Amino acid sequence: MPQTMGTSQDVVAFLKEQHEQIKAMFQQVADTAGEDREKAFLQLRRLLAVHETAEEEIVHPLAREALAERGPAVVAERLEEERRAKEVLRDLEDLGVDTAEFGALFDELRGAVLAHAEAEEQQEFAALARELDDAELQRTRRAVEFAEKTAPTRPHPGVESAVGNMVVGPFAMMLDRARDAISGKG
Repeated sequence: MPQTMGTSQDVVAFLKEQHEQIKAMFQQVADTAGEDREKAFLQLRRLLAVHETAEEEIVHPLAREALAERGPAVVAERLEEERRAKEVLRDLEDLGVDTAEFGALFDELRGAVLAHAEAEEQQEFAALARELDDAELQRTRRAVEFAEKTAPTRPHPGVESAVGNMVVGPFAMMLDRARDAISGKG
C-alpha cells in the first residue's frame, strides 16, 4: 500500500522512494511461496496500480511540458510501458502464484517495471526537479498522494491518460475496492 511520506519530501523524492518500495516488493514476491506470495503479490499489484494512476494523472502531464519538444515522445513511451505492465498484471491475477507460468511472467514484469522506473527517474523526474521550484514540487507531491488515495487498486489496461483516469478512474476505483472487500484480496 502506498505510504504517505514526510511532508517535507518533494514529489521526486516521494516517487523514487515508492520505486524502492516496489523493488523490495518484487523481491518479497520472488522470495516467498503459497499464501505469503499471494499476499505479497496483491500488495505489489495494489501499489503498482495506484502509483501508475497518480503518475498518469499528475506526473506525466507535467513532465510532457518540462521536457519541451521531447516531452510527448518520452511520455508516450512511459504510457505504453504502463499499458503493457497493466496487461501482464491482469494476466498474473488469473494464474496461481506458485505456477511455472506465474514465475516466468512475473520475472518478465519485474524486469520491465524496473526498467520503466529507471527511465522515469532519469528522464521525467530529473526534468521536474530542474523545471519546478520547491513549492511546486511540494504541491505536486500532495497532488500525487491525493490521486493515489482515489485511484483504482487493480490494473486497467487502456486507461493511461489523465483524462481517461479522470473519466474511468472513479468508477474503477469503486468497483476495485468493492471487489477487494468482497474477495478479501485487496
